Amino acid sequence: MTLLTVHGVSKSFRGLRAVDDVSFEVAEGSVLGIIGPNGAGKTTLFNLVAGALTPDSGTVHLGGRDITGLPPHRVAAAGMSRTFQLMKPFASMSVLENVSVAVMAGGGSRRTARTAAAEVIERVALGRWRDSRTDGLPTAALKRLELARALAGRPRVLLLDEVLAGLVPAERAPAMDLLEDLRANEGTTLVFVEHIMAAVMRLSDSVLVLDLGRVLTTGRPADVVRDPRVIEAYLGEEPVDAEA
Repeated sequence: MTLLTVHGVSKSFRGLRAVDDVSFEVAEGSVLGIIGPNGAGKTTLFNLVAGALTPDSGTVHLGGRDITGLPPHRVAAAGMSRTFQLMKPFASMSVLENVSVAVMAGGGSRRTARTAAAEVIERVALGRWRDSRTDGLPTAALKRLELARALAGRPRVLLLDEVLAGLVPAERAPAMDLLEDLRANEGTTLVFVEHIMAAVMRLSDSVLVLDLGRVLTTGRPADVVRDPRVIEAYLGEEPVDAEA
């Protein structure tokens, strides 16, 4: 069943088309990877889907409901959460307090927020940092905190914006294990922007390539990375290694 449908979405800034007539569908429980060169429009597309920006044209449907132009808190209430490239937790608060706030923002009660937050923290393997202030966390822990805050609302669709950026290879594999587990055991539908092609190849059921704001191609990962247009626009001549 199709869970997320984006149809003909466009957005311009001062006459420049950042996203140009983009359409795609994501089946429930599947994983879509979005790749493309810097400036291709990937984060702008996420902002349009998640409600941070309103499209100039086109529509976004989640579970058959039109969520086009809804503000982020209403999109989250409809069942879609996202992470951000630039992580901005409440620096003076603990990990538990940060996730508790996210639980309440997602509709959870103050009475049960700490319990629900503790469960999410354990889910993303942040237990050792639970009572630590976030301004002292290493990058890998901050990435997991960002994921925990997005998961606090129990989304059906999770948008991940370069969630592996800044991690060393030894930190990436556990992060990918966690994402695979979310999909396999909880049925979470994932849409992620990523430059690390090993992650794209490992995690994605399908891949969408953006270039200059438009869809260059979409298809199975193994087919996409062999497409001459993708090689020319983004991958270059180096072979794609599926190892983490």
